[in-house]
Amino acid sequence: MEDRTKNSSSEARRDILEAMLRHVPFDGWTKTAMRKAINEVELPSGADALFFPGGPLEILEFWAEQLDQQAGMIIANKGLGNLRIRDKITECVWVRLSLLDGHEQAARRAISRLALPDAVGAGPKHVWRTADMIWRAIGDTSTDGNFYSKRAILSGVIASSAVKWLADNSAEKAESRAFLEARISNVMQFEKAKFQFRKAREHWPDPVSLLGRLRYGHRRRRYR
Repeated sequence: MEDRTKNSSSEARRDILEAMLRHVPFDGWTKTAMRKAINEVELPSGADALFFPGGPLEILEFWAEQLDQQAGMIIANKGLGNLRIRDKITECVWVRLSLLDGHEQAARRAISRLALPDAVGAGPKHVWRTADMIWRAIGDTSTDGNFYSKRAILSGVIASSAVKWLADNSAEKAESRAFLEARISNVMQFEKAKFQFRKAREHWPDPVSLLGRLRYGHRRRRYR
């Protein structure tokens, strides 16, 4: 028997996750599934607390991190440099969603688990991290308010598209692809309108000055 206790922590964590994904569709993201995974990879009793002291929620977060890392590597090798921003984002989100292929039930179970009271904030955190990974992957360097607005908006797109993807039975997820492209198009139209509004606002009169004139009128020029 291979002594897996000698494996590195990261390798053991990946082994546990891989085994647990086979049990989650039936047992959910639970301690029961974790114990079965520990037994399957032949780690000693108590290894779950050693490698995932946060329990099922920690291994669920680890899964999300692993998927983001895999997606990042795939995106880096895709050569998206010549595409429009909207097409880059669409491709990146699609890559991330496609990594759920074969694990749809585990993903559905994850959504249910993250909806419980003890997981408040965990779901949005996972989606935010994915959005951040995507923006960084396509070269975003914003540091102002746009940094947060871009990720917040994309988080909404990812979340809604994931729900659609998991429920989609069409060939090659064609309906999900169309849904994603429509959401990205809506966002880009909004961003374009917002940009045009900001540009137009640059030529508007100063409201404070305008109100002052309405109240006090134009000051007469004094001559000496």
